[in-house]
Amino acid sequence: MASGIQYIIRLHMQREAVPFRQLVELVDKIGGDIIALDLVRAEDDRTVRDLTVVMPSADHLEQLEKALLQLPGTSIENVSDRTFLMHLGGKIEIHPRIQVKTRADLSHIYTPGVARVVEAIAADPNKAFQLTMKRNTVAIVTDGTAILGLGHLGPKAALPVMEGKSVLFKWLGKVDAIPICLDTTDVDEIVETVVRIAPAFGGINLEDIAAPRCFEIEEKLSARLDIPVFHDDQHGTAIVILAGLLNAAKVVGKNLRDLRVVVSGIGAAGTAATELLLEAGVRDIVGYDREGPIVRTRDYPNRPSWNSYAEKTNPHLRDGSLHDIMTGADVFIGVSTGNLLTVADVEAMAPDPILFVMANPDPEIQPELVQTKARVLATGRSDYPNQINNVLCFPGLFRGLLDSRACRITTRMKLKAAEALASVVRPEELSPEYIIPSVFNHDVAVKVAHAVSKAAEEEGVARRVSTNLR
Repeated sequence: MASGIQYIIRLHMQREAVPFRQLVELVDKIGGDIIALDLVRAEDDRTVRDLTVVMPSADHLEQLEKALLQLPGTSIENVSDRTFLMHLGGKIEIHPRIQVKTRADLSHIYTPGVARVVEAIAADPNKAFQLTMKRNTVAIVTDGTAILGLGHLGPKAALPVMEGKSVLFKWLGKVDAIPICLDTTDVDEIVETVVRIAPAFGGINLEDIAAPRCFEIEEKLSARLDIPVFHDDQHGTAIVILAGLLNAAKVVGKNLRDLRVVVSGIGAAGTAATELLLEAGVRDIVGYDREGPIVRTRDYPNRPSWNSYAEKTNPHLRDGSLHDIMTGADVFIGVSTGNLLTVADVEAMAPDPILFVMANPDPEIQPELVQTKARVLATGRSDYPNQINNVLCFPGLFRGLLDSRACRITTRMKLKAAEALASVVRPEELSPEYIIPSVFNHDVAVKVAHAVSKAAEEEGVARRVSTNLR
């Protein structure tokens, strides 16, 4: 099937004037694929049909439209992009959990009965977890400064992504999540706003906030709130990377403590991944960014976070080109930019190299170039094996946080989440092509949630202990 964008073209066609085979040949000639031709309605001498096609680009679609209009008895009513159709009116809405059918129902859910619930929470604020949406609701907070790989496009443009994340929260973790798109990029304004809305929520998921401000925002919010604050672009990515590496190390028969790791892209994700890998036992990590290898013998006045990064990493003070630090490395983790690596870089690595090339849409090296050279290969894309995807983390993690009513997130909870995620791949299933489970595997959220809840109890940050953890 051709890669590209899926469109639905509504056609009015004269009956039997255009054979289906002719449509297939026409679409194929232009470079697309037909997915379906569905009958909408039939009239005496005409039919109305929806032609669903995948076209490589908008230019190819325009060529197809012109060609269709040349067919006898054929006209186009409209053309729809299936992605846009799924976003019409937004992707989420609010439904009440109870029905109001009688005056008595109204008196219980609103005045006068609700006053008793108000007084109960005022007397014991923890009862908000039992008696309000707080027990199962997360705020997804963004300022729109780092939307996907698109950059700073603002809070309104960020909303479709936040809505999509809300859908995934509910679908996979049964968590209610509300997008909060803030029209400010000021750190203190963001912090103050979130602090003021926090009473309604059981957790805060920071999303698509550019580095280095995201570090400061998370740190300040964590210090001021009594609910967990989680920047998914940092820690969600780190947890899934660690889970994948735990299984990849098993595949190649190496211990985490013995791995030489190169991390490319020392922003939010790269920094958090490095810190979690160090906590998991990896001892030799070299960070690489635009200025080259990060090493403590240099100062980084424009990126102060790199100075602290340098103190924790690169124990042997490796320097030089990317090829230089790749030579002899066991693992490459890329959260940087497409087409950064060469085949020669990979060939210079240690035997049985592990590559996590996660730049989107173009990985740091095209997988086809190194499939026979890397023992384990993972990407951030769904069209290759071993997709490193945050969806594997955040629904289950927040399910566990809410179930335990955790007041904060600890490093141990993140480590246990990674271990639980890795464990979904059973020993008999483990292979170079299967080190991380599918996002459609519903065991993922359950196992991650259980591990996070149990770790919260063990760390003493849980306000509710589930009997299921015993």
